[in-house]
Amino acid sequence: MKHFRTHSLPPESRAPLPQEPSVHSLRSAVARRLTAALAALPLLAPAAGATALAGTAVLAGAAPAAAVADGQALTPPMGFNNWNSTHCRAEFNEAMVKGIADLFVAKGLKAAGYQYVNLDDCWALPNRDASGNLVADPVRFPGGIKALADYVHAKGLKFGIYTSAGTKTCDTAGFPGGLGHEQQDANLFASFGVDYLKYDNCNNQGVDAKKRYADMAAALRKTGRPIVFSLCEWGENQPWTWASNLGHLWRTTGDIGDSWSSMISIAHRNQPLAPYAGPGQWNDPDMLEVGNGGMTATEYRTHFTLWSMMSAPLLIGSDLRKATAETLDILANPDVIALDQDALGKQGTVVSGSGGLVVMVKELANGDRALSLTNEAGSTTTISARTDALGIGNRAPYALKELWTKATSTNTSGTISASVAPHATVVYRIAPGPAPLPPAGTSHLSDLPWTGASSGWGPVEKDRSNGEQAAGDGRTLTVGGAAYAKGLGVHAASTLTYHLGGRCTGLTVDVGVDDESSRTGAVGFQIYRDATKVADSGVVTTADPARKLTADLTGGQTLRLVVTDGGNGVDYDHADWAAPRLTCV
Repeated sequence: MKHFRTHSLPPESRAPLPQEPSVHSLRSAVARRLTAALAALPLLAPAAGATALAGTAVLAGAAPAAAVADGQALTPPMGFNNWNSTHCRAEFNEAMVKGIADLFVAKGLKAAGYQYVNLDDCWALPNRDASGNLVADPVRFPGGIKALADYVHAKGLKFGIYTSAGTKTCDTAGFPGGLGHEQQDANLFASFGVDYLKYDNCNNQGVDAKKRYADMAAALRKTGRPIVFSLCEWGENQPWTWASNLGHLWRTTGDIGDSWSSMISIAHRNQPLAPYAGPGQWNDPDMLEVGNGGMTATEYRTHFTLWSMMSAPLLIGSDLRKATAETLDILANPDVIALDQDALGKQGTVVSGSGGLVVMVKELANGDRALSLTNEAGSTTTISARTDALGIGNRAPYALKELWTKATSTNTSGTISASVAPHATVVYRIAPGPAPLPPAGTSHLSDLPWTGASSGWGPVEKDRSNGEQAAGDGRTLTVGGAAYAKGLGVHAASTLTYHLGGRCTGLTVDVGVDDESSRTGAVGFQIYRDATKVADSGVVTTADPARKLTADLTGGQTLRLVVTDGGNGVDYDHADWAAPRLTCV
């Protein structure tokens, strides 16, 4: 939320994320490198010809950490929050909130997937009562919070509330926060019928963030009521590295503002964090500004598309009682919402971002890919992407649907291009053609097309090691001094998928950490026939020679090659599938 914090500048003027001293608190080298990548990102939209988003694609494919196992927020939460449109003004009141709930139903937003009607700051009186309980402002909410929650629930919707992990909330009026009152406040919220808690970060008295948020997470669990927990920590202590077992979403940035520069800078900061998102655990780049008037309709469509590509929570931040038909069309676009709410829960990753021309890809549960082409520059430009960079190479013909115009087409060339206006985004849903079958006999796997590919840093490389950056920057595959002419170079965490069609009988491969990872590399190699693991290397380090794996693939429809971290953090984990030979009939 946009509060007047003495220590927090508006997004347009905030410095890059600090590297010191907070970087010293991180537990792994991947976190150090991630912080460095974040700090390198531009805060404002780049001018034409500038290089944008350096390093943003490098984390694609890393396995997310374990989420809270409570079955909540398996897709990103969708709903409404009043702050962006009302702040603490008097118009934030019971009538407004009820009106929003009514409009969710009347305007089809509930049907589109929006569930939560959430209060932000200023709902309470400035002081607790004699028993230490928070008290609703009787002028704003004469019926009380319980009755308001009941009204929202009667519409088939869910109800959310706000407080801060400090002695006071963030508004300058200084409403009481939850620090030291965690269980009391959690019990009160549960008695109200709260379904969602946004827990801010103001006036925290310097208490360790992990402790403050862990205390409230424990208090919420103790109530026995399912409550989605939103950690609004602003990304100050890299919550993506530690919050997944506490809550369901965490703010990754400072507050969004209703401007192109604010929105796009926040997107830049959130894009590298894709490995940390997944069902029940979401990176939150803050609420939507769509409809508040500070951007054009074109820019709002880009805003909504990027948030959906990033699997971000979609919390409407405009007053729907004043929304135009155009605003409602953006917010209720079913095809774009479907990307955000896809059951696979994979946040999209940046494929390229040079000169303000940003290409993102998002893998979808049914095997489709979403492709967004964003022009952050100042003149209309053609943006292109190759299907092999999207993990679906050699799958022509491709069926394309542009999700704003609804235009459909078929692509056979493997290059997808569009003319994109300034600050606009073209977004396609791509359905690849039938997966190719491997030939009879024995083949080098690096000579065959995969049906899906991801690598923790840099792309998957054929017949060379993973160099972590652009395609083709690796070296000869070398493990324990032995060089291999054929193979696949990846970086943990990584997954490669091949279609077998029941035709193949076995795979033999040497696996190991490439010699270029001279000190820290440690990984695990696993081979799956459909859902069955048929080979596992155990932990392999830079000190180990190559290990030979043999996998029985008889009858399998799909081959999956997985590389995991070896337990010492994802740090220069250059993993080689060396001389992989597939035998088929």
